[in-house]
Amino acid sequence: MSTRVRFAPSPTGYLHVGGLRTALYNYLFAKSTGGTMVLRIEDTDRTRFVEDSQTNLIESLKWCGIEFDEGPLQGGDYGPYIQSERFDLYSEHAKILIDNGSAYYAFDTSEELDAMREKQKAAGIAPKYDRSTMRSQYTLGEEKTKELLAEGAPYVIRLKVPHEEIKYEDLIRGKVSVNGKDVDDQILLKSDGFPTYHLANIVDDHLMEITHVIRGEEWLPSVPKHILLYKAFGWEMPKFAHLPLLLNQNKQKLSKRHGDVAVEDFKQKGYFADAFTNFIALLGWNPSGEREIYTMDELIAGFNIEKVNKGGAIFDRRKLLWMNSEYLKAKPVSELADKLIPKLEADGIDYKSKEYVEAIISLLRERVDFVEEIPSFGDYMFGDIKGYDEKFMSKQWKDDTYSSIKPLLDELEGLTEWKDEPIHDIVKNFVETSGLGFGKVMNPIRLMVTGKSVGASLTLTMELLGKVESFKRINDFLKLKNEK
Repeated sequence: MSTRVRFAPSPTGYLHVGGLRTALYNYLFAKSTGGTMVLRIEDTDRTRFVEDSQTNLIESLKWCGIEFDEGPLQGGDYGPYIQSERFDLYSEHAKILIDNGSAYYAFDTSEELDAMREKQKAAGIAPKYDRSTMRSQYTLGEEKTKELLAEGAPYVIRLKVPHEEIKYEDLIRGKVSVNGKDVDDQILLKSDGFPTYHLANIVDDHLMEITHVIRGEEWLPSVPKHILLYKAFGWEMPKFAHLPLLLNQNKQKLSKRHGDVAVEDFKQKGYFADAFTNFIALLGWNPSGEREIYTMDELIAGFNIEKVNKGGAIFDRRKLLWMNSEYLKAKPVSELADKLIPKLEADGIDYKSKEYVEAIISLLRERVDFVEEIPSFGDYMFGDIKGYDEKFMSKQWKDDTYSSIKPLLDELEGLTEWKDEPIHDIVKNFVETSGLGFGKVMNPIRLMVTGKSVGASLTLTMELLGKVESFKRINDFLKLKNEK
């Protein structure tokens, strides 16, 4: 049987970066093994349901290059894998467990359950449903249970957990053993007829023929219950793999209070989808450990679920920023221009032509982390200088600065081939013969031409601006300083 995995998010908001990693590892596993990737929407908890979040989840996954073989939105149509449309299945399977003695009815009120927990807490016992003392099928007896059901009394169906050792092997964590005495009699079907996660999850995984369950380690406490359910139904279990937590720089669980955690946030900030996906893929695993930049095909080819680390993975935002800048340096300028031009148009910036934008990107992309930062970082490339760096000007422009560099300006003004190399050669020769030093020559010219203290190659900047524009700016500055 070929491998089948699933990503099963709940539509309770935006896609968390931890959820993205889970989806990505499932995707890499499916593709690397020639298997099938299934999308299932687990929307049984209606109290946490958020309108439109399902669409956002799918769009965020698609942005990161993750596509599904089965599930909602295949070919523009919704598939069958939405749990709220499958409630009859879960009720039928809960009844199977009742009939074979693996589950039971319980009629406790919320007040009775609260009193039970308080009593256990006072006795220093971890709160856990006590089927022998509460109003369950075991204390009431079969006749009373049937009577209450006939009367329409509210009930839940709970899993009957045997007090035995529950063993399994996790593909990442190895052998795991849990004592059944420590596992609660989990509610499987709630009083409103809605299934809990545990019942719906197991029924769906079986019916969808899922072979490998790859999910976050927060689901580890659920595994013993799920194993018992598989055994109760007489079904073959999938293999389990639980991914390590994502942590912040302080090694705390990653959460919203530590900064952005929704995929949508990073998309809006201008991160490249392939850079972001590359970064997420390496949170707990690396195909070789020899480098950091990988294509999706390389990630698929090198993926091995058993090589995923057990320990928590640090979500290093500085590394993410570095990775995005590396992608920025490597991408075709035409692609970057197509990304930047809509922003320029939206901001009402005259960019002359796509070729000019491409030249500016080539000039400045090693100075920024996002292509969208270029219009603000290099605003002097898109129109008149907005102002001068006053601190830089006071430091670089002295009483004798103009007289010192005037011979160089005169020589540049007479240059017929206004290109980077000839401009650079004239500047280099002047620096060597004048003995002024490169900084004392180029810093004042940078100030006059860009108004900034930092930027890309000044000679390339001047070539791109053109001779006329370059000297217009030089003369405007000199008039400002009353040097002419």
